[in-house]
Amino acid sequence: MTLHGHVPPEPDLVQLLTPEGTRVQHPDFPLEITDEEIKSLYRDLALVRRFDGEATALQRQGELGLWASCLGQEAAQVGAGRALRTQDMAFPTYREHGVAWCRDVDPVTLLGMFRGVSLGGWNPNENNFNLYTIVLGAQALHAVGYAMGVTRDGAVGTGEPDRDTAVLAFFGDGASSQGDVNEAFIWAAAGNLPVVFYCQNNQWAISEPVERQSRVPLFHRAAGFGFPGIRIDGNDVLACLAVSRVALDEARSGQGPTLIEAYTYRMGAHTTSDDPTRYRLSEELETWKHRDPIERVRAYLVRQAGVAQDFFDGIDAEAEELAVRIRAACRALPDPGPLSVFDNVFVDLPDELAEQREGYREYLSAFEGAGH
Repeated sequence: MTLHGHVPPEPDLVQLLTPEGTRVQHPDFPLEITDEEIKSLYRDLALVRRFDGEATALQRQGELGLWASCLGQEAAQVGAGRALRTQDMAFPTYREHGVAWCRDVDPVTLLGMFRGVSLGGWNPNENNFNLYTIVLGAQALHAVGYAMGVTRDGAVGTGEPDRDTAVLAFFGDGASSQGDVNEAFIWAAAGNLPVVFYCQNNQWAISEPVERQSRVPLFHRAAGFGFPGIRIDGNDVLACLAVSRVALDEARSGQGPTLIEAYTYRMGAHTTSDDPTRYRLSEELETWKHRDPIERVRAYLVRQAGVAQDFFDGIDAEAEELAVRIRAACRALPDPGPLSVFDNVFVDLPDELAEQREGYREYLSAFEGAGH
């Protein structure tokens, strides 16, 4: 199956696992996967959710300045994350905690940025996972620039599985309205670049519903730029995995960009500074709870794969161990020194800032030995 030249039939939603946990077939996206592999995906989903919930609790306790939850979007992130090969590069927003997990970024490292003790904390080259991007849509251009680089390096379309490289750019439905994202589409199409644009349509751009942002389904926008778009059930980890694999394979082989719209839902607040009860109905949230991405995998494993309760108990125990480690490690993160505010700003510090730094140093020295 190829995405290029393919127009998805109505209702334009690729699904391989129903909300009730039943495996279904899609004629264009068959997925060969064992029950053991599905159990591994369940583990990813459950641990990512526990980490995310623990981070939210830490923010409420004053340990983090802010947190952007991915509650409800775990399948969209884990499915795409597990479709990546080692050499592929991912460009996240500020909410892709599930993708970070799949790229082996320590969850504690993510907390450092939200605690304000680091500027990111991980080396993008070690995990092929770029730093979080707060500026909406900017990462789409970063991804396209990286895709230009791997193309010019001859790492696309060689037929060598360990060399051919794809780029995966994440953004939300709100960011899809940004100029940077649309400019990225233009450059990717013009250069036939190996980039997959992955839009997690969680229905809300903070308080703005998606129907006020676009008069057509978001994946239809790809046609105007000359490359394929497809909508998937973003709460179905199997569909997210299968379609992402196809799109990334096509990018690596030199067939150009694709837009994937993962149709999902932000079950929590936009960030911990947001109150979603002010702009959305509780009935909407209740409807989406029945489409929970983790519960449908659990239902499949219990009803169709015959997985015993011991497996789920083991995952719960592992999740608790993860939570304990995260709590302790977060509080133990060293605070940066006051003068570090002047670091990593300029290669050569301007005289004006150097003077300010010295003045601040003198000010701080006045408190030394004062017993405060």
